Amino acid sequence: MSFISGFFTFTGKELMELRRSGRLLIFIILFVLLGVMNPATAKLTPWLLKSMADSLETSGITVTEYTVTAMDSWVQFFKNLPTMGLLLTVVMFGGFFTSEYAKGTLIPLLAKGLSRNAVAAAKTFTMLLVWSAGYWLSYGITYAYSDYYWDNSVVSHYAFAAFGLWLFGVLLLCCIVFFSSFAGSSAQVLLGVGAVYVAMNLLGMVGTVSEYLPSFLTRSGELLTGQAQPSDYSTAVLISAAASVVLLIASIPITSKRRV
Repeated sequence: MSFISGFFTFTGKELMELRRSGRLLIFIILFVLLGVMNPATAKLTPWLLKSMADSLETSGITVTEYTVTAMDSWVQFFKNLPTMGLLLTVVMFGGFFTSEYAKGTLIPLLAKGLSRNAVAAAKTFTMLLVWSAGYWLSYGITYAYSDYYWDNSVVSHYAFAAFGLWLFGVLLLCCIVFFSSFAGSSAQVLLGVGAVYVAMNLLGMVGTVSEYLPSFLTRSGELLTGQAQPSDYSTAVLISAAASVVLLIASIPITSKRRV
């Protein structure tokens, strides 16, 4: 079986299993809810502040009139997607590779001539496809509602900020591919990805280093307000893209030699 035919065959199998297990539907529904929740939270903010006004006044806090704009909705987007959305994606795919190795389900397929690299490529493509579909669906919902209720023009560079966050998610998925090439369980894979994430955030505390790190792409506040420009993030984008490619390439020889 050629690499190309094996790739498409196994990709179809992976998507079919995600659909049959219900995980794909749950994933899409959750991202739809995240997309709706962003403008909904912004829309409800004045009502929440008004309902809490009396209790806040007893604490010495005076609630003034609050005008909601599209900025509030996009702030929610860039708050919820890195935490709930990206965390859900990483947890969902943490055992995407290792479960196959543990169950031994690849042995019959490999015996029939299916390439290990075709399997790895198909699984990688499936992860990136599902992440991209859920992410940009959530983005589209947030965009549509924000523009309908308010005006997206008051927010700067939200499309680029969304691209940066998506790319950061791609990098974490590539970390899953790399750690899965030698890890024995999903827990080990998640531990490795978590260690990378924590390391980036710790290094990000150093001012001179932070703007070169992929985690810098998750800091969208100054972009949205126009205090920063997309060019300020160009180095982080290039490093994230390069690191993703390096991780995928590095996983190929390890996966090829792995005993299933």
